[in-house]
Amino acid sequence: MCDAQRVSEPVTPAGPGGAPDLVELARIVARQRAEMDRLRDQAATSAVVERAKGAVMALTGCSADAAGERLLQRAKAGRHTLLEECWITLGNLAPTTPGPGRTAGSAATDTPETEQPALDEVSAPDDVAAALARLGQALVRVTTPQDLARCLLEHLAPDMGADAILIYAHRPDGGLELIGHAGIDDELAAQWCRVPPLSGIAALDALRAREPRWLEDLASDVRRYLLIGDPPERWRSRAWLPVMAAGSDGVCIGVLRARAGVFTPRDRAHLRGLTGLCAGRLRAFDTPAERRPDADTDAVQALFEALPVAAMLLTPLPGASGETEDFRVEAATTQVGDLLGRPGAKPAGRRLLEFRSALAAQPLWRGCLHVLATGEQYEGRPFAHEEVVAGVPELFTYTVRVAPLGDTLVVSWIRHGSSDRQEQRLADLQRLGNLGWASWNLSGRDASWSTQVFALLGRDPARGPVGLTEMPELALPEDTPALTRAVGELVAEGRAFDVPFRIRTGGGIRHLRLAAEAVTDMHGRPVEVHGFVQDMTARRRAELALVESERAILTQHDVLQAERTLASRLQHALLPLANRPVHLAGLRVEVAYLPAQSGVHVGGDWFSAIELPEGDALLVVGDVAGHGVDAVATMAQLRFTAKGMVITGSSLTGALARLNTLLLHSRDTHATATMVLARYNPRHRRLVWAQAGHPPPLLLRNGEARYLHRPRGMLIGATATPVFEEAECRLEPGDRLILFTDGLVEHPPESIDRGMERLADAVTTARTEGPVSLGPLLARMLPDERRDDVCVVDVRVPVDPVVPADPVVPMGPVEPVGPER
Repeated sequence: MCDAQRVSEPVTPAGPGGAPDLVELARIVARQRAEMDRLRDQAATSAVVERAKGAVMALTGCSADAAGERLLQRAKAGRHTLLEECWITLGNLAPTTPGPGRTAGSAATDTPETEQPALDEVSAPDDVAAALARLGQALVRVTTPQDLARCLLEHLAPDMGADAILIYAHRPDGGLELIGHAGIDDELAAQWCRVPPLSGIAALDALRAREPRWLEDLASDVRRYLLIGDPPERWRSRAWLPVMAAGSDGVCIGVLRARAGVFTPRDRAHLRGLTGLCAGRLRAFDTPAERRPDADTDAVQALFEALPVAAMLLTPLPGASGETEDFRVEAATTQVGDLLGRPGAKPAGRRLLEFRSALAAQPLWRGCLHVLATGEQYEGRPFAHEEVVAGVPELFTYTVRVAPLGDTLVVSWIRHGSSDRQEQRLADLQRLGNLGWASWNLSGRDASWSTQVFALLGRDPARGPVGLTEMPELALPEDTPALTRAVGELVAEGRAFDVPFRIRTGGGIRHLRLAAEAVTDMHGRPVEVHGFVQDMTARRRAELALVESERAILTQHDVLQAERTLASRLQHALLPLANRPVHLAGLRVEVAYLPAQSGVHVGGDWFSAIELPEGDALLVVGDVAGHGVDAVATMAQLRFTAKGMVITGSSLTGALARLNTLLLHSRDTHATATMVLARYNPRHRRLVWAQAGHPPPLLLRNGEARYLHRPRGMLIGATATPVFEEAECRLEPGDRLILFTDGLVEHPPESIDRGMERLADAVTTARTEGPVSLGPLLARMLPDERRDDVCVVDVRVPVDPVVPADPVVPMGPVEPVGPER
């Protein structure tokens, strides 16, 4: 390979004595980086070509030029690029000497059996040949099986819709080991990292038969094979391609697609050609040129295997930007695989993230990078790890440490003994409880504090602990007397104490608690004091916040209670209730209003039942959204306006439309309401009614309850262009009509439709005659605690009509229980 020329360009200052143009500098750096990448690819490509030429020279005994010419001829004959032919040649190298009847020269010219899949590429379309040429160039930059999986996914995803790539190596025991993957998560990769030699495994089937397995019919494939994936339908079509490099146990590449369908002849030709290229790349991973040149590797591994602790030696691997992108595990003890979440796996010789990709998000990875950057040793926080001892699972505590060793890193895991664990538990207890222990020797004036006490008191440990009698001096002046008195009684009489006090630190006032008790001698004199200091700042702040919150709640409750009282008085003044049934236009009408029992708000439900000047009866029920004084005010406005409009001659739909306009232009522009307006003509016993987003009236006739068919009508206040329609029906002697608000039938979590069915059943089965006819019905329908107001207008048509009726008018449509919603 020719020597690379150094690329440089002059930098022109922006002006006399000025700094270089930063944009121009960035362009130069980008060009130099691109040139470096090109030279690196060129060097790697040359290495592959030289390696393939060397293989041909070794097998045939020809010169380097002749070997290069042979590679060119074979590439031309197979319609390959030179680089593709080199990969195919490397993949078909026989590691042993030629067998009987074969010479070294014939070994290179004959076509081995394992080269056959690549020959299908001869008939491949031109676009497949171009794609394989690009893949052959991309393989130059691949350095691990994990890189190969990512490279293949990038290559096949746009070409044939591949969603995942799995690369399995055939193990000596007949099973499979996952050596590379892309497009699947770490959890699934861990579940399928090792596959035992079972029947019904498509990858094993492909390796044994040395033929691809095309899984293109999910229904039959599930019956035949154990499919990877959770659920298996995640990938509806798959291809398992054996890569039988000469002299190896074989590798199988899986191409998984989420979409269903067959692999076309073009796809199959593409994948067969791909296996020929991958054979050379996979074989090259195991050649000495790809390994770290270290003559003492075996000796280091032997040394690590003899260590009594879990440890491994890491070499940083820089990326294109110069920053460390991974580590190579040069040596490791047998316990490392278990601690890294891969029980039984051997990390030595592999990339760390290839071995366990989840490490990139864990503290160990950040610790390794920190040691590389600073040269300082890293020690992680203790963690628990379960191990099986004598067949019984047991938890042990470990701490991981990373130390620099020249250009490498030594990672070790220290398992703590019982005393270490007790000490760690004590430290954790003090940290979690925000407290620390302290002891004072009264005879020798000695004191001993835990590290946490120094932290709580904001005292530098280098200054040492404070004597017991000096502790009150640390408190605020207001708290000093109480603490001084408690300490004096303890020293003089041995009386234990538990005293709160405050200190001033750089972070502000801190609330502490000092509890202590004395150890006495045989004469009862205190000689030693044991105690603890606890930080109560958070609790004290929570207590103060709770007091403030309770005070605010009480204040708000008083305000809401006053509002409820005012709204209730307004409601009673605006909505008087009759204490007995009234007779309107020949009808017997009974009304009921029950306020909500939960909360402190008053709702906006209302009713009207009046006789109009011309002798008709007007029946109204309505419900304003919301609660409180505003809802009562809106209720009063709608109630009186509706009666006034109908009395002055407005139709029911016209009244609803005008009420909608009124609400849209009211003070509360977001207010909405529902209502039913009904007008009864006694001469014809005809009921005309309209509604605005309200449940329809319930009609009981001859023992059968039915809801009236609801005409069109929108919520009042919802839109400026509402649509309202009227409906009409004829009432017969003995009929009962009930108008109500939704509080009667809506009781979450029960649906309102179910509530309306219960109302129909209750009306049908009730025997309610007399002035208290609504009482049993309300008792049956309403729960113990009402969450909303309830308003009911119960209308009965007497059996003996007061007004003579005209000829029968056909009754309007009536729907079964369960109205249109």
